[in-house]
Amino acid sequence: MLPAALFLAAFVAWPLVQFISDSFFEISKFAGGPRTFVGLDNYIKAFTSGDFNNAAWRTVVYTIIVVVFEFALGLMVALIFTALGNSSRVFRTIFLYPLMIAPIVAGLLWRFLLIDNFGIVNQLLTEAHILQDQGQIQWLSDPNIALFSVAIPDIWLTTSFISLILFAGLQNIPGDVIEAARLDGARYPTILFRIIIPLLRPVIAVALILRGIDAARAFDVILIQTNGGPQQSTETMSLLVYRTMVRFGDPGLASAMGTIYLFAMLAVSVAAILLIWRPGSENKR
Repeated sequence: MLPAALFLAAFVAWPLVQFISDSFFEISKFAGGPRTFVGLDNYIKAFTSGDFNNAAWRTVVYTIIVVVFEFALGLMVALIFTALGNSSRVFRTIFLYPLMIAPIVAGLLWRFLLIDNFGIVNQLLTEAHILQDQGQIQWLSDPNIALFSVAIPDIWLTTSFISLILFAGLQNIPGDVIEAARLDGARYPTILFRIIIPLLRPVIAVALILRGIDAARAFDVILIQTNGGPQQSTETMSLLVYRTMVRFGDPGLASAMGTIYLFAMLAVSVAAILLIWRPGSENKR
């Protein structure tokens, strides 16, 4: 375990400690510049910043969009694969292909697909007579829908990840329990919501926590599509921290924002475990 422990200490623990420590200082944007201790000033600036609050809200909305769609689609696909049994092997393999694509490549791909005037999506909608020639949807340049548009590549990329986790969980549900419910006259919606989903709670908790954290820190897939625009309508917390650090040259404030971001995600993860998983609750029932 020593090599792994040294690796974590050098590349995770120490940078994290340094990151949190920097949040209490005003740091020069030039290497080797002065460091001035300012206490909680950076945190006060972050909480009173309109950009920070707006980015936090957009991050929550983006995460909800991604996780809800991925969970709904992933559960549906996992149920279909379970119903197909061994004959679903080929379909499962094909369905996992998007996981092999880098997020930045997926973002660039969907940027070309959704681009306003020459995008394939608008072209297909026009040819299907859903859109008029002069009624192109401004997927990435309309502030009202841009946040949803940049979430599409993320949903396309990792729905297969959710379906894979849920499919594995479905394999561990005893078949005799479902069969007994059917013999008692229970219909499929009742079996799904009263038996399958409650038994999948630990798996669902893991899937939602992993994807929620991953979606909340989305960066490259948004950066390559809109760079936080238009009008900062797609600027999430990751992009705001990046902009504060790189463009504005304020490492202290960026570290404070990132620290708040980190502990907020930890709190949400703990709450998700307590609310969704509830270890031992199944045994009590």
